[in-house]
Amino acid sequence: MKEITAKVVSVHAGSNDDLSKEQHPSIQAELDGIVGDRHQSYSRKTWRGDKQPQGTVRRNERQWSAVSVEELADIQKKMDLTEPLSATSLGANLCLKGLPDLSRLPKGTLLKFPSGAELIVEEYNPPCLHMGKRLAALHDTNSGKPLSDTAFSKAAKLSRGVVGVVEVAGQINAGDDVTVILYDSPTWLARSADS
Repeated sequence: MKEITAKVVSVHAGSNDDLSKEQHPSIQAELDGIVGDRHQSYSRKTWRGDKQPQGTVRRNERQWSAVSVEELADIQKKMDLTEPLSATSLGANLCLKGLPDLSRLPKGTLLKFPSGAELIVEEYNPPCLHMGKRLAALHDTNSGKPLSDTAFSKAAKLSRGVVGVVEVAGQINAGDDVTVILYDSPTWLARSADS
């Protein structure tokens, strides 16, 4: 298994209606999610784009979300923003450094923290129109042109970050090192040429 060491730049939690989250020195990950966060739950209702009909109660695979400073910088550049994008405004729980391809981490990748907390990546977190409208209202461009509601969706395609579940409870602090263990399919899953 391949391991990468990254750094926790900031941690966030909150239940604001606009989906933003407050920055904290540390957050507590429990088996049902991040304490005090709007996504803390074992279950959630589906919405458009899920496999089940809208409103179905299903397992919550979005207990936490993460972005990387490298991907945020790229999105900011593509959107021509005068100010940096932040995990706070994007509603992410973790902002990490050292993972320029965070959004491409495979499902099953493990994030391990010094406290013993472990998070598992479930999927890529696609940009949504609701967040695009919010960011268009908050940010200005270097060119002075107004942002369209779809500017974020276009700029953040395949670089919006990841979501996942808590595997082991524990505290996550700003400044922590995080060991990222990339998921690799077990060799016994590969079929031989003779099969």
